[in-house]
Amino acid sequence: MAVATKSEKIQRLAELTAVSETSTGASLWREAFRRLKSSKMAIVGAVIIVLFVLIAVVGPFLAPYSPSAQTWRSEVFPNQGKFVGARDGNWFGLDHLGRDLFSRMLVGARQTLLVGIVATLIGLVAGFLIGIVSGAAATLGGDTGRRVDSVIMRFIDMMLALPSLLLAVSIAAVMGQSLTTVMIAVGVVQVPVFARLLRGSMLAQGSADYVLAAQSLGVRKRRIVLSQILPNSLSPVIVQATLSLATAIIEAAALSYLGLGNPDPAIPEWGVMLAQAQRFFSYAPAMAVYPAVGIIITALGFTLLGEAMREALDPKLRG
Repeated sequence: MAVATKSEKIQRLAELTAVSETSTGASLWREAFRRLKSSKMAIVGAVIIVLFVLIAVVGPFLAPYSPSAQTWRSEVFPNQGKFVGARDGNWFGLDHLGRDLFSRMLVGARQTLLVGIVATLIGLVAGFLIGIVSGAAATLGGDTGRRVDSVIMRFIDMMLALPSLLLAVSIAAVMGQSLTTVMIAVGVVQVPVFARLLRGSMLAQGSADYVLAAQSLGVRKRRIVLSQILPNSLSPVIVQATLSLATAIIEAAALSYLGLGNPDPAIPEWGVMLAQAQRFFSYAPAMAVYPAVGIIITALGFTLLGEAMREALDPKLRG
């Protein structure tokens, strides 16, 4: 049931862009952009993303203190439940080692963005390559191509059948604790989504009139795939990449929370900060609230923009 549900959602997104022109002749992306500009959900998501990226880029330069400096270590006594909350000079208070939480949040934003982008790129590139092979084989490969496509898709279905977090935890546990491990583990989880999505979009485009016309003119199959079918199949993949960034940030934070993230305590990352704060939640809940809110709002921004893009590309919702 889980496989069917995931596959149906992915296939639906692939079908949203099967029609490349609207009835008025406006291009798909031009019409989608027009709808996005009037979507409050897209605007809110875009504003959140822009603010997050700005903080991630310039945050480390604006941090008032070193994120690893235990300047106020003598003022906190975690074993006794004594912490320092927000005050002048330490806007978010101090953590259990006497480090400035505001500075760590600013610097940690860059690490969180880095993990999300790299993990998504890993899934996108690997899934893109698998999707091209499978989609091309199914579309123009004949009987042999359909058999190749069937084998690839059964493997992809096996990956989709596993809960994404469980698969990521398994990969991270095998590879060992590190930031690179988190990126790879989360990226691998994204591979089957991108692969099936691109393959489904290529299948939807494969029956278009321009493909039949190119075949009747004797154009080589490889050229049809690379210059015609593939470019017209990328819209849902771009939408999914936006949504996957939200998923990647949440899953990376989950892996860090489980102790599989970056083992270096001097490098702040929101998921690691959340994991470190769990022991002291009864005495200093702010230590957990700040990174948790940061993760939630950031993921919300990417989700809102991705969902707005999905709706803007849906032919049934265009008016």
